Amino acid sequence: MRISRVKALLVAVFSLFSVLASAQPQEEHTPDGHVATEEPSKEGQNHGGKKKSFDANEVIFGHVLDAHQFHFFSVGDHHYGINLPVILYDKDNGGVVAFGSGEFEHGHKVARGRYQLVTEHYKEELMHQGVIDAKGAKAMRNESIIAVDGNGHPIQEAQVYDFSLTRNVVQMLLALTVLTIILLGVAKRYKRGEGVETAPKGMQNALEPVITFVRDEVAKPNLGHNYKKFLPLLLTIFFFILVNNIFGLIPGSANVTGNIAFTAVLGLVSFLVINFAGNKHYWGHIFNPPVPFGIKFIMVPVEILSILTKPFALIIRLFANMLAGHIIIICLISLIFIFGSLSGGAGWGFSPVSIAFSVFIFVIEVLVAFIQAFIFTNLTAVFLGQATEDHHQGHEDAHHGNPPTEPVII
Repeated sequence: MRISRVKALLVAVFSLFSVLASAQPQEEHTPDGHVATEEPSKEGQNHGGKKKSFDANEVIFGHVLDAHQFHFFSVGDHHYGINLPVILYDKDNGGVVAFGSGEFEHGHKVARGRYQLVTEHYKEELMHQGVIDAKGAKAMRNESIIAVDGNGHPIQEAQVYDFSLTRNVVQMLLALTVLTIILLGVAKRYKRGEGVETAPKGMQNALEPVITFVRDEVAKPNLGHNYKKFLPLLLTIFFFILVNNIFGLIPGSANVTGNIAFTAVLGLVSFLVINFAGNKHYWGHIFNPPVPFGIKFIMVPVEILSILTKPFALIIRLFANMLAGHIIIICLISLIFIFGSLSGGAGWGFSPVSIAFSVFIFVIEVLVAFIQAFIFTNLTAVFLGQATEDHHQGHEDAHHGNPPTEPVII
C-alpha cells in the first residue's frame, strides 16, 4: 500500500514538472513562417541583456548522456569541471589528433581550427544561418565531434573517428580500478589466513556476506551442481554493476549503468555465455520442442526468438531503472529553477520540498543500486540454469517434490 502511494506521488510530481517545463515562451514566427530567433551576444544572454531562461531538457540530458568532460557547476559564464582528452582519427588531416576537450570551450570554439563539438547552441546557430533544418539538427548527435570549414559549417565528406576518453569510459575504468584494488586486497588477507583462522576484518567483513549471498541464494538454487563453474562470472557481474551503480550516485559523476551501450555489452556477455554453455537438451528443446508436430512450426520460431529476448530483457531492465532514477532526481531539482523563473518567492518556497523529495529518491536509488545488480545477476543465473540443466536431474528433482526454477521478474 505504501509503495503504491509513493509511486502515485512520484507520478504527480513528474506530471507537474512536465506541465511546467512545457510552459516555456512560445516561439515567434516571421511572416514567411520561419522561427524568429535572437543571436546570443554572449553565453547565457540574448541581445538587450536579457538572461537566457532555464532549459530543463538541456540540464537533464546533459547529466544523463555521455560527454567529454566532468561538469560540476557553473557560476555565470565560468564552468568548473575536469576536461578529458580528445583522441580523433582524421584521415584527411594526418591521422591521429589528440588535445584537451577544454579547447572546445563547451562548444563555443572550433578546436585546432577544424573540429567542432556538437551542442544545442551550435545546432541553433546552423539552423539560424539556414545551413541545416530541424530534421538535420535532430540527426546531429550532441557531444559528437565533426570537422568544419572556415565558416564553422560541417564538412560532409570528412571522415573523423572519435576514440576519446569520455566521462563514461573514464568513470568505468576508475570504478573497475577501485573494485580490483579492493578485491585483491581482500584476497591477499585470505591467503595470509586472515578471515580463515580468525574472524574477517574491514572490507572482508563487508564483502564476505555479499559473496556468500550470491553463492547461496543465486548460484546454488539456479545452477545446482554446476554453480562452482559459473560462480566467478556471477560475482564479477554483480560487483561490476554494483560499483558502477554506486559511483553513478556521486554528484557530478556519470550515469554509466544508465547508458544503453554499457548494458548492451553486459547483455551480450550473458547471451554468449548462456548459449555456448547450453547442452543438447537446451538446444533440442529449441529446435525440436516436445509438442505435437503441427505446433512445432509455431513453437520453433518462438523458441528461437526467446534466445534474443532473454539478454534484451537484461539490457533494458538495468538501463531503464538506472536512467529513470537519475532523471527523477534532476527533475525534482529542476522544479526549483522552473518555479524561480516564474517567481523568485515561488522558487525559494519550493526549494525545501524539492530538496526533501530529492534526498528521499536518492536514498531509494542507493537501494536500487544493489537491487538491480542482484536482478541482473540472478536472471543471468536463471537463464544459465535453464541452458545447462540436466534433463534427468530435472525429472529426479520433480520426483522428489522440488519445484522447477522460474525467473523472478522485478
